Order: sequence, then C-alpha cells, then structure tokens
Amino acid sequence: MEIVNMQSLTREQRVQAAQMLTDELPIGWNTLENALEEVNDRLDNVERDGSGESLFFAAIENGEVLGWSGMLPSYNGNVYELHPLVVRNDKQRQGLGAALLQAIETAARERGGMTLHLGADDEKPNGETSLANADLYDNLFDKLQNFNPGTHQTAFYLKQGFKIIGVMPDANGKGKPDIFLAKRL
Repeated sequence: MEIVNMQSLTREQRVQAAQMLTDELPIGWNTLENALEEVNDRLDNVERDGSGESLFFAAIENGEVLGWSGMLPSYNGNVYELHPLVVRNDKQRQGLGAALLQAIETAARERGGMTLHLGADDEKPNGETSLANADLYDNLFDKLQNFNPGTHQTAFYLKQGFKIIGVMPDANGKGKPDIFLAKRL
C-alpha cells in the first residue's frame, strides 16, 4: 500500500474514491453522482503551487483506492480542517485511516499548520455517542467529561490524539449534535 497525492488519480480511481463516500458516509453523499462531484470539485480546485492550500491523499494498492483524506486550510494556514477521512469498509481497522491521517498531519506541519480540526456528526437516527439525544444545554461540561463514543468515529480520533473542543447541539436535527475535535500539530 502506498499513500499518493490524489492529483495523480485516474478517472476510474476518482470514481472509486467517490464510491467510498456513498458507501461509508451516505448521509453526506447519498448518490454516486454527488459524491463524484465532491471528489472532482475538491481535486480540480486544488492550487498546485504548494502555498498551503488544500491537499488530498489516497491509499492505493494494486491500482485500487482503499481510502482517502484531505486537508482544507483556514485561519491563514495556521489551522487545517481534516475533510474527509474515509476508508473502504473491508479495509477498516487495518491502519489505513491512521496512515492517511499521518500523511495529512505531516503535510499540514510542513505548511506551517499548528492545529488540525474536524467536525464529526452524530446524526444516525438513535445516535451513537453519549451526546446524542442528550440535553447539551444542561451540564455540558459533565457530559463532555463522561463522553462515551460508542460506535462513532470519534473513538478513532480520540485514539489518534484528538481532543473534543466543542459541540453544536441539534446541528443535524433534534438530539443530533456535531462534535468538534482538534489536535495540536
């Protein structure tokens, strides 16, 4: 497996990357068409001068895209948003997400980034974390201190050194918060 800049992907590999969005993150990208639009928009609008703009990496093995991730600059390049990080279902829990995250962290540091952040929606109908379906306006700090990620992707990010830096109650509907995480680079 190798990590490559997604600018080098073929059209077929871009479709593979888009398919992962619909398979793994269907709430955000429910059709292959809108997922492919997202991939193409991201890759076709990347500045190629190395000025600290967006950058996307793919994990490739035998010509197949197994996962991919991107970083989007903000705060004058001091902070980068991790968006997205997705790994094909049959390749999860094999270190690909961690490898892609490491590539993103290295690239952000090389560009002067000090923080990497992301938002993780807890938007499944019954929620996955202890913050779902909870009144986040009541004793939020206690709820954060006793946070349980359940089956949510926040467990992966916490294991990778991210910290919860905030939540947006009801961001995705009643009882469906957005959980903000960040990591100092």
